Amino acid sequence: MQIFRQYIAPFIVVVIFLLAMVAVSARIFLPGDLAAPAPTEELNYPQEEAMLSTPDVHFW
Repeated sequence: MQIFRQYIAPFIVVVIFLLAMVAVSARIFLPGDLAAPAPTEELNYPQEEAMLSTPDVHFW
């Protein structure tokens, strides 16, 4: 158990940190349109609006 605590666990932590750093740094090498943040406005599609619209149905 001592060898795991002194060698294996710190190695796993360092590997996870390096993988995260590579994933974040990879944005530098992406094309300009892919490196931009995701859009925050809501996109509207005509098909979606047609599916969401409900007819005027009265039950009384």
